[in-house]
Amino acid sequence: MSVVVKNLVKVFGNIVAVDSINFSVEKGEIFGLLGPNGAGKTTTMKILCTLLKPTSGDAFVEGYSVRRDPKKVREKLGVVFQESTLDIELTVFENLDLHGRLYGMGINERRSRIDELLELVNLEDYRNVQVKKLSGGMKRKLEVIRGIMHSPDILILDEPTLGLDAATRRTIWRHIEEISEDVTIILSTHYMEEAEKLCDRVAVMRNGKIVALDSPQSLKERIGEEIIVLSFESSDINVERLKAVSDGLTGLATHISLNGNAIEIHVKSASAVLPEVMEVLRTLRDVNVKGVEIRKPTLEDVFITLSGDSTSGDEHGGT
Repeated sequence: MSVVVKNLVKVFGNIVAVDSINFSVEKGEIFGLLGPNGAGKTTTMKILCTLLKPTSGDAFVEGYSVRRDPKKVREKLGVVFQESTLDIELTVFENLDLHGRLYGMGINERRSRIDELLELVNLEDYRNVQVKKLSGGMKRKLEVIRGIMHSPDILILDEPTLGLDAATRRTIWRHIEEISEDVTIILSTHYMEEAEKLCDRVAVMRNGKIVALDSPQSLKERIGEEIIVLSFESSDINVERLKAVSDGLTGLATHISLNGNAIEIHVKSASAVLPEVMEVLRTLRDVNVKGVEIRKPTLEDVFITLSGDSTSGDEHGGT
């Protein structure tokens, strides 16, 4: 195993940020940490990076304890933080070269590795450009390849595509998949599509605990539900009407949430429940359904159900 976490606990004053969690990550795996703000994801990753000391328990990176051997752990890691740590006054080449120097790489090794990585992410033409002149997507590509400049065993990615547009996110995903052939990856993300696309397994955290751990497909199958999606004119639906629908379907729906101009109703059998759903809607005044869709659950549905969130959307920050 590349990473083993045993009974890990982190307490800040009266707040238990990480509460006796256990998991392991296999070599070559892309492992995701998911959870709402304050779930404990970032705290867990900071402990793995040796930036925080655990209150109790331990974590092992390539066999080295984060408590007893932090220097050895850091030698095994590459890290891409949520906030940029690039030197914007230096060029692309200089940022990578400095990183290689810090990890003791020789001049020929550094230059060969820089050429290889710039080609990987299509930044060859920007090697002598100052970082401050790059786009956000280019900077993020540079952050990712800097993280693997020294050929680490494990790469930790904290919100690697935060704030990027959809097209650039997908480009970063492709590069992450390419480098995953040579390195074990642990990533945290609020983009459920990202986790579903990239991760071999995910751990869903809530209130410092791991509430589910499995492959994205297995987690979706575990729900064993269908989802009825009712779309409305924006003026027709609100929290009060959502509650009325929820009250009317007590015992029939396992979870109901408001997502923009739509109500999403989780049920065991959509065909069996749909007539009752439409009957409840008929009791509400001035409510016109624009469309009805029945679909299988996504990883986002799993996340909402397990994390206890009742609304969907991207959240950022937290522990």
